[in-house]
Amino acid sequence: MKRNAYLWLFVVALFLSVRADAVVIHAGTNIVYRVIDLGTLGGGWSKATSINNMGQIVGVAEPSYGSPRATLFDASGSGNNTELDPLDYLSWAASINNKGQIVGGTSKNSGSPRTTLFDPSGKGNNVVLSGYEGNAESINDMGQVAGGSVVQVVDGSARHATLFDGSGGGSNIDLGTLGGYHSWAYSINNKGQIVGSASPLGTPFQHATLFDPTGNGNNIDLGLLAGDASQATSINDNGQIVGWANITDLNTIHAVLFDPSGSGNNTDLGTLGGSHSWAYSINSKGQIVGLAEDSSGYMRGTLFDSTGGGKNIDLNTLITPGSGWYLGYAYSINDRGWIVGQGVNPNGAEHAFLLVPEPATIGLLGLGMLCFRRRTKQPKAGKE
Repeated sequence: MKRNAYLWLFVVALFLSVRADAVVIHAGTNIVYRVIDLGTLGGGWSKATSINNMGQIVGVAEPSYGSPRATLFDASGSGNNTELDPLDYLSWAASINNKGQIVGGTSKNSGSPRTTLFDPSGKGNNVVLSGYEGNAESINDMGQVAGGSVVQVVDGSARHATLFDGSGGGSNIDLGTLGGYHSWAYSINNKGQIVGSASPLGTPFQHATLFDPTGNGNNIDLGLLAGDASQATSINDNGQIVGWANITDLNTIHAVLFDPSGSGNNTDLGTLGGSHSWAYSINSKGQIVGLAEDSSGYMRGTLFDSTGGGKNIDLNTLITPGSGWYLGYAYSINDRGWIVGQGVNPNGAEHAFLLVPEPATIGLLGLGMLCFRRRTKQPKAGKE
């Protein structure tokens, strides 16, 4: 009888562990995240904006001197962070691909921002990708870079979504708009699909947009919810697109899973009981992170229910109780389920964080295996 009990303990532990490894997280499971403080460059604050599948993390951090700098974070939390542009007045890193290529922007002497491909060694051999004011938001594994830049139009200048020449050769492609003046690209996947937002003709508001990467203008309006504005922030390699849209006015904004066909069958991902939410990243497994307002009006890092069923999870409930962390923003999730963002650490400082799924059942699994193994090695002492 005891042997069966040990076996049952082992089976239950194994089952829970397998579910944990799948990182399909629902309230009430034993899965927790380990929080790693990514530190700064010696200053007071930092923010992590992107993580690749290798676990490399970029963002921005404050040094002990001057303005914030683009940063390659030490994922171990040991503080060996790399300042990516030590010569510039201000810089920021927006995206890192699986090859470790990093893009973002720099601003020399408080001047106009320039789209930048950073030297990951921190030695400053960076490549400027735009002649005009611009910024890179995303880089895929082929080295294609999407973002936006200032372009010349008939009656002046406008901000247009841009596919940048990653070599720095200047063969950049203006991705156009939806007939209006402005647009911006926020994400490019490994198939070269690009999403962002663009203004249709005759409206000051921008709509979430799937851009024609050739620049021929066959852009797709991804539509709205019940309001008049929307934005697509991330597209995975399966073509799933997330972002946000307003409901009635800009005082009520909800995270959205967009219909990529442009037919308007968009999914409202809801909130945590408050009025607002934003989705910032979707991985290849369809896991979505961002932030949402709770019923008390606080913004919290959130793992969204992709079905729109409202079973969104406050990431603060999935870390060790009493850790002292407040997770306010979740900006990126990789295919391993690792999440980065910005929160308030136990010392009250706004720091970049890394969340690593760490099943609480691992210990139980080990105990079950040990008990089962030891029990099966004992000689029979009679009928049980």
